[in-house]
Amino acid sequence: MRVPPGRLRGVSVRPIPEATVARLPVYLRVLVEMAERGVATASSEELAAASGVNSAKVRKDLSHLGSYGTRGVGYDVAYLIHQVRRELGLTQDWPTVIVGVGNLGQALARYRGFADRGFRTVALVDVDPAKIGTEIEGLRIRPLEDLPEIVREHQAAIGIIATPAAAAQEAADAMVAAGIRSILNFAPTTLSVPEGVSVRKVDLAIELQILTYYEQRKAALEDVGAEDGGGALGA
Repeated sequence: MRVPPGRLRGVSVRPIPEATVARLPVYLRVLVEMAERGVATASSEELAAASGVNSAKVRKDLSHLGSYGTRGVGYDVAYLIHQVRRELGLTQDWPTVIVGVGNLGQALARYRGFADRGFRTVALVDVDPAKIGTEIEGLRIRPLEDLPEIVREHQAAIGIIATPAAAAQEAADAMVAAGIRSILNFAPTTLSVPEGVSVRKVDLAIELQILTYYEQRKAALEDVGAEDGGGALGA
């Protein structure tokens, strides 16, 4: 999908640091919540507290968008929402294809939050003959070989892989061959893609393992604290 030139007006042509890009959706969520509460302006300190970062980082991040706020007043919430949405490409429609319609793929197909943010699921694809031809949310599941036709028909820009790990590379290869250049991968495996194709990986098991590290660390620190306290009382 090629974005019409007029739709890119105002978007920064200078690269923004990846860490900043990762925080922009967090700022957007905070700003939208503020707007829903009727908040018109917000300071960098308020944005920082709600986003879980420090205010200096907020100011630096937002400066990449050309937004510096007004001293003593802060940032205009409505305008900043527009700036962040524009930079993230959320002021336009993004046709999206889901490949792999198992439990996860079905849940993603039914998730309303994608459409609310500009990601419109236009097709569901699977290799299982028992699923092909059935419908979910009004979309008929189509075979993998239909992917080039789907991409041409809908100008699909983003592919979501929700297959088992063993089938993920085949799904990615089919997406790339069909012309998709941005892939969100839920399969627990690393994909090999050509230069120019962007891949973001979401591995729920890894996220849980990171949580267990912190949970174990908290428990260990509590044990150390209890032992220190016991020693002091017994002295």
